[in-house]
Amino acid sequence: MRNNKDLFEESKKYLCGGVNSPVRAMKPYPFFTERAKGAMLLDVEGNSYIDYCLCYGPMMLGHKNPEILDAIKHQLEKGTAYGTPTENEIIFAKRLAQVVPNVEKVRCVSTGTEATMNAIRLARGITERQKIVKFDGGFHGAHDTVLVKAGSGVMTTAIPGSKGIPEASIKNTISVQFNNIEALSSVLEKGDVAGVIIEPIVANAGCIMPEKGYLKEVKRVAKQNGTLLIMDEVITGFRVSLGGAQEYFKVNGDIITMGKIIGGGFPLAAFGGKKKIMNEVSPEGHVYNAGTFNGNPISIAAGLKTLDILERKETYANIKEMTDKIMDGISDMTSKMKTALYGAPGMFCLYFGVDKVKNYEDAKKSDTEMFKKFHKELLKRGVFLPPSQFECNFLSISHDADIIDKTLENMGAALKTIKK
Repeated sequence: MRNNKDLFEESKKYLCGGVNSPVRAMKPYPFFTERAKGAMLLDVEGNSYIDYCLCYGPMMLGHKNPEILDAIKHQLEKGTAYGTPTENEIIFAKRLAQVVPNVEKVRCVSTGTEATMNAIRLARGITERQKIVKFDGGFHGAHDTVLVKAGSGVMTTAIPGSKGIPEASIKNTISVQFNNIEALSSVLEKGDVAGVIIEPIVANAGCIMPEKGYLKEVKRVAKQNGTLLIMDEVITGFRVSLGGAQEYFKVNGDIITMGKIIGGGFPLAAFGGKKKIMNEVSPEGHVYNAGTFNGNPISIAAGLKTLDILERKETYANIKEMTDKIMDGISDMTSKMKTALYGAPGMFCLYFGVDKVKNYEDAKKSDTEMFKKFHKELLKRGVFLPPSQFECNFLSISHDADIIDKTLENMGAALKTIKK
């Protein structure tokens, strides 16, 4: 019988660190998934887990969603990749433009990293400026420009950035404190910043919420200084509402990046904006982007069916109800502990050892050892959270009331164990 430990030992021989992404690494070893359905994962040893990682965000419609599988099967009969335009690409782009605020045109790519990389290039191309501002703890993919005070796996492993990035690549990247408008203003007022890229909710340092009015101030200050606002909605897009964080917080960006959810479990992302901006992208304009798998037919088919499901009235109502339910339950059981709980529809994070988190510095003060104990105890009880204090937890439409109740029961037991 295969087991997780033996597979990890074998994996280390051929995969870097035994995994294909550092955020999947766990001590002493990760479990290896055999299959998944709904809100559940099943590993090679037959252990089942309620999944709050959801592939780090994409699986909001649940694993093995039958409607998405049917859409994919239909497309598979026609082919998997063509290298030519397809009608479905047009339909998909049009539907994005109909539901995402401030988007009239898009360019489809394969990953969120590609989306943010090209959004930054576009901002530089339009403004003819070089500097980019990001926020401490914000993660915008694994490309050179933004691996500065980044969140996600970079934060988890305590790496300040990454070796192999030339100083020239990051000399024009400035990182400022989230929820501190004065810090942003002092940088932008010099008038030499091409774009500000922001996670509206900093979901790669846990779940840091913007303070009331903060995002509107970011937009105001950016516009005032001729700087384009890049709303990185790879995580928040189609999660907190159909129109993403732009709709949820009523603040629009100039360039919007999308990913994760829109592919229905397949590699698909996009960046978009008003025609005036997007007309600068090649072949119409002089800001170059290309990709063999841009608009891949399988991913687009999954994306179209995903939009069908997301547009149903009950989808977001149910997600919000279940998010409120789990957060209320966690809040009750941690009321006498030093913790901070934050969330929005479809996402939440419990920080240990702190009573508030409003920025990256606050998040870094959290008790990561306590989180590790909590994570370990939950895993024993069949509940899988992302294996880092600084990763956000996600819900899908498959997380119903019974699953939430079971989760809360196990969380309560885990908390009692680690408090002893």
